[in-house]
Amino acid sequence: MDESDAPASAATPETATAAKPARTLRPLIMIWRQALRYPRHLLIALFALMTTSAATLAIPARFKVIIDDAFGPGASIDAIGVSFRYLLMIVAVLGIATAFRFFFVSWLGERVVADIRRMVQTNLLRMPPSFFEDNSPREISSRMTADTALIEQVVGTTVSVALRNLITGIGGTIFLFALAPRLTAGLVLAIPLVITPIVYFGRRLRTVSRTSQDRVADIGSMVSEVLAAMKIVQSFNQEKREQERFAAAVERTFEVAKRRIMIRAAMTAIVITLVFGSITVLMWQGAVGVATGSISGGTIAAFVLTGALVAGAFASLTEVYGDLLRGAGAASRLAELLDEQPGIAAPARPVALPVPARGQLSFEKVTFRYPTRPDAPALLDFTLAIEPGETVALVGPSGAGKSTTFLLAQRFYDPQAGTVKIDGVPLPSADPAEIRARMALVPQDAVLFAASARDNLRYGNWAASDEAIWEAARTANAEDFLRALPEGLDTFLGDSGARLSGGQRQRVAIARAVLRDAPILLLDEATSALDAESERLVQDALERLMATRTTLVIAHRLATIRQANRIVVMDEGRIVEQGTHASLTKADGLYARLARLQFDGLAA
Repeated sequence: MDESDAPASAATPETATAAKPARTLRPLIMIWRQALRYPRHLLIALFALMTTSAATLAIPARFKVIIDDAFGPGASIDAIGVSFRYLLMIVAVLGIATAFRFFFVSWLGERVVADIRRMVQTNLLRMPPSFFEDNSPREISSRMTADTALIEQVVGTTVSVALRNLITGIGGTIFLFALAPRLTAGLVLAIPLVITPIVYFGRRLRTVSRTSQDRVADIGSMVSEVLAAMKIVQSFNQEKREQERFAAAVERTFEVAKRRIMIRAAMTAIVITLVFGSITVLMWQGAVGVATGSISGGTIAAFVLTGALVAGAFASLTEVYGDLLRGAGAASRLAELLDEQPGIAAPARPVALPVPARGQLSFEKVTFRYPTRPDAPALLDFTLAIEPGETVALVGPSGAGKSTTFLLAQRFYDPQAGTVKIDGVPLPSADPAEIRARMALVPQDAVLFAASARDNLRYGNWAASDEAIWEAARTANAEDFLRALPEGLDTFLGDSGARLSGGQRQRVAIARAVLRDAPILLLDEATSALDAESERLVQDALERLMATRTTLVIAHRLATIRQANRIVVMDEGRIVEQGTHASLTKADGLYARLARLQFDGLAA
């Protein structure tokens, strides 16, 4: 595929991460809905959480009894034993309930994250190529990892801590009123002093937290981009520049993180000072009450312990709130991906393609512009009919629109005008999956996955047997090197097939198309990466394969398409000539000029 034919991306790793900030905790509703799919685990987690809070508050209540009764004058050994046995029982309940809470809350966190990742991936697989022009795959990958990690933390830790502290804080306040209403009333009056800075700093923290996430995504995108192009980086001696660029991105991330940390630190310091300052003043008054005899020693001890728990709970909520905001930002970024709707989708009632398949493909007065280049038509009033079993070669200079025909034929895009049909059915009327099932593609640059040779070969037909795989490998002249691999078909080929040469990767791609056994074959300069001997063998195999199929070939090396039934010459999105090699050579047009440049160059 020519770069000039392919759509230009409008996004860069630095700009693609921008997204609308989460203004409230509302995006966390998505996480809550996912958690509700597991009601049993959720109920157990909530019950365990409430039990831990109740047990925590029961400890100071028990201390009141111990101090007033067990340490009072005339207390018996049996009474002391009973008091402390009850306390040990409360501690045991606290430990067991905490273990249950941790297990089920952590389970929910991992489960929800796994579900969200799967849902996002499922939706992304529905998106057409145009979506990835405006959304960097590297940035999307960062959302799938960094943002889901934040959500896992929110569900598995933050929400649990927030609810536990909220229940503890409310329950503790009620208990404090029961112990000492007057002292507790003063404590309640101090609550607005705590809430005000939470609201103020929380608003600032939301924006900074979202920006911090975006900067982290920038780093992930940059690392992925540079590592994938390491050969180019080192070939052009750009290691220092990439190091400086990465260092700059890291520093930008650090500066944003520093602002976030400073805001959270200031918020925490102010709130804790106000909370514990208020508690200290109230305890002062309580101590005076004990001295005057209006409050018992057990009551003031329980009040002190409970007050400390309540203060700690509300103070912890200030930190938890910041984490919840970060989780809301992450949830909103993932929700954006979940809410995306594909521009290319099956109609409500798709028209079934004829059976058996004929392999007819036609373009009728098609005009198409890429979304990123609306002023430059890739195809203009393009009409071409390819009959069943016919081999048609598309030739022309770069940017003529050859690769665009492949994209339209597979319905990765819809033209702005005109119609593309397969076996007489307009593509928008059919299910895209059914359309693509009738086509096999061999791209110019073979795309292999970080998987075994077997999985790469059977990607076009996952149910293929080993016998069928080896037959396809023989057809593509790939059998010898595949059998020579250390573990045969089970050999891991590396990232993008890095353990194979360029020619070997191309032959694997050809074998994959053979296994597809589709009525329409799309060849994008399929033999370009082969040496002379392999090219001849594969070309012979492709000719046998094309004999019973409709074949559309993009060709730059004209020697490979001399035997095509028809050669279509394109320029600037239009058909300027068509015919056989012999007739076009005699016509002395664009094809003849291209042929002279290639063949004369080879002769020289």
